[in-house]
Amino acid sequence: MATITTRHFLQTTALVLAGLVLAACGKKEPAAPVATAPAAAPVVAVAKVYVVGTDAAYAPFESQNEKGEIVGFDIDVVKAAAQKAGIEVKFLNTPWEGIFNSVAQGDRDLLVSSITITPERQQTLDFSTPYFDAQQLIAVKSDSKIAKFDDLKKLKVGVQNGTTGDEVITKLQGKDSPNVKRFETTPLALKEMEGGGVDAVVADNGVVVHYVNNNPASKFKTIADTSFASEQYGIAVKKGNTELLAKINQGLAGIKDDGTYAKIYAQYFGAAPAAGTASAPAAAASK
Repeated sequence: MATITTRHFLQTTALVLAGLVLAACGKKEPAAPVATAPAAAPVVAVAKVYVVGTDAAYAPFESQNEKGEIVGFDIDVVKAAAQKAGIEVKFLNTPWEGIFNSVAQGDRDLLVSSITITPERQQTLDFSTPYFDAQQLIAVKSDSKIAKFDDLKKLKVGVQNGTTGDEVITKLQGKDSPNVKRFETTPLALKEMEGGGVDAVVADNGVVVHYVNNNPASKFKTIADTSFASEQYGIAVKKGNTELLAKINQGLAGIKDDGTYAKIYAQYFGAAPAAGTASAPAAAASK
């Protein structure tokens, strides 16, 4: 029988132990992955887009083109001023009769719609610095005998409802006069005169001149009267919205200073605004 010597036993035991150690080292289990929370998405600030209400039926200040886009002098002025002030705007057609309520209720952030700055309107709205000088103008047929504002006292006169023209004619004829004919837009009033429905139309000079020049077949003429007070258009915001008003004023001052305003004015009215007027670049500080 073979016998195992002490030395042989020790050598065999050492080899077995070494094999076990190598086997353990060669089969090391991978460490379990440590769960990590997903990285938070970066917060991107969304720029506010200010909604501008405008009654787009008052060319050349605001109207709709054949594509339904709102265009005009007021629109270009606000776009340029907004860009200069670093804010975004979008325009929504808003009927004149509800336009002031739309900003009071928060449906619109600001209004630009040939709005004459008046003490009554300043009670419920805040206005930008003036951007356009206006005056009432009388439109009549070319063969009309009307020569001045007082001649309208007993005649049928067309006006746009709620405008300055409406106010001056109502004051002249009395609030209950049946001869004051009110229309949704000034062009509708002028169309009515073309058909003989009214004897004259009173409205802002810019709108009347634009219509007469672009409708020569109507054979209208215009009459200025010194009794009409000078008016100024302003951009309106909700009463107390000083932050937005400051941005608008900043933008208006900027486009007047750099000549942008004068270019827009000349595009629509054929010449740069007269120096010293609210709409002139030097003046930085309807309806």
